Amino acid sequence: MENSAREKYKCPLEYTQKVIGGKWKPIILWYLSTEGVKRYGELKKFLAKISHKMLSQQLKELEKDKLIHREEYHQIPPKVEYSITEKGKTLLPILELMNKWGLENKEN
Repeated sequence: MENSAREKYKCPLEYTQKVIGGKWKPIILWYLSTEGVKRYGELKKFLAKISHKMLSQQLKELEKDKLIHREEYHQIPPKVEYSITEKGKTLLPILELMNKWGLENKEN
């Protein structure tokens, strides 16, 4: 953990919750890890209930925390792709456990 993060958070779980907390971040990370590189429109289509503002915000936060990579292509029309980073991949064991738990405990 970075020095500033160590000072700001008293508990490592608190830091982890900050980084992947919320309704959409784990789903975005899981989707990118299982489906590969995706464009914004593909993410929006997969996450049909998310607003454009919320998706944009979540992607910016994940990029800032270096969990995803944003690749911008300077062309017309503009093209932007998102992928999971090596740091983001370190969260996969946690996401896999969350997925397994959900499969075992969701109500039909």
